[in-house]
Amino acid sequence: MKLLIIGGTKFLGRHIVESALSDNHEVTIFHRGKTNPGLFEEVTNIYGDRENLEDLEKLADQNWDAVIDTCGYKPSTVSRSLDVLSGFTKKYVFISTISVYPDFTDVPDLEETAERMILTKEELEQAERKETFDPSLYGPLKAHCEQEVQTRMEDKSIIIRPGLIVGPHDPTDRFTYWPSRVAAGGEVLAPGRKDQQIQFIDARDLAEWIVHLSKTEHTGIFNANGPDNKLTIQKFLETCASTLNEAVTFTWIPAPFLTEEGIQPWKDLPVWIPTDKDFSQDASKAIQCGLKFRPLKETILDTYHWDQHRSNEDRGAGITREQESDVLKKWQRLQEN
Repeated sequence: MKLLIIGGTKFLGRHIVESALSDNHEVTIFHRGKTNPGLFEEVTNIYGDRENLEDLEKLADQNWDAVIDTCGYKPSTVSRSLDVLSGFTKKYVFISTISVYPDFTDVPDLEETAERMILTKEELEQAERKETFDPSLYGPLKAHCEQEVQTRMEDKSIIIRPGLIVGPHDPTDRFTYWPSRVAAGGEVLAPGRKDQQIQFIDARDLAEWIVHLSKTEHTGIFNANGPDNKLTIQKFLETCASTLNEAVTFTWIPAPFLTEEGIQPWKDLPVWIPTDKDFSQDASKAIQCGLKFRPLKETILDTYHWDQHRSNEDRGAGITREQESDVLKKWQRLQEN
C-alpha cells in the first residue's frame, strides 16, 4: 500500500509507521518535525502544520491507498485535511477514543452503537476557539471529528476507538508506573477491589491491526481494547511481579480511604478507576476483523526495559515513593487501632 500517516513520530503513530515499514508498505509522514525529528529518515517526510492550508496542500494531487490520521483533535482541523485529501485516498482511518462515550465507566461490554457525546452548535464554536487543551472537551471534540470523517468519506472511512494505549514510548506513563514500581520491590500500594476488571491495549498490537485493517475491505467504527479475556487488577499486578520481581508484597487499600488521602485514580495510581461494578469496552468486532494481542508479560517486560533507558525526567503519572509510604503507614495505623 501507499500510506499517508498524519503524525507518526510520537507514540501510536510511531508504532504504526514501524508496522507499515515491516510490512513493506510505502510510507509518507506529514508532521511538524517537532517530536523526534529524524526518527524515520527512510520514509518520505513532508513537514507542515495541518492547521495551515498551504502546508496541507503539499499533500494534494497524490493518490493514497489509505490515510491514517493519528492526531485529529478539532473538527475544523480534520475538515481542512479532508478538503485536501478526500478525493485522493481509498480510505481515511481516523484514530478516535473511548472518551467519545459519555458513560464508558458505567457500562459493561460497551458497543460501538452506544451514544456519543455531541456538543451544541454554540458549545462547538466555543470549543474550537480554545487554544489550550481541555480534558472535558476531548471526547466531544473527537466525536465531532468522527462525524466529519463519516460525512465526508462515507463508506471509505474507518473510525478506531481505543481504550488506554500502553507500551514502549508511551508519554503519559498511565501504565508504565506499575512495571517499574513492582520491579523496585518492597511493599506496594494496590488500589481498590482485587477483582476489578481493567482494560488496555499494547500500542504495537493496535498499530499492526490498524495497518492490517487499512488493506482490507472493512470499514466502519471499531472499539479497540484488550485483552480478549477478563483481566483483573490483581492478575495484572501479580503478572508484573512474576515477570519482574517476585520479592514484592501488595497491600490492598479500599478506594474510600485512598480518596480521603487525596490519591487520584488514573493519575496517581494508573489503570485504576474505582467503581462498584465492572465496566468494559466490547472489542469483539475488531477481534473478528483481525485484532490480536501479545502476551501480557511481553508488554510488561518491554515497557519496563524501555522505561529503564529514559532520563530521570518527571513522570506523567504515578505517586512518589514518599507518598506511597505515607499512605501505607496511615493505613497500617488504622488497622492497628
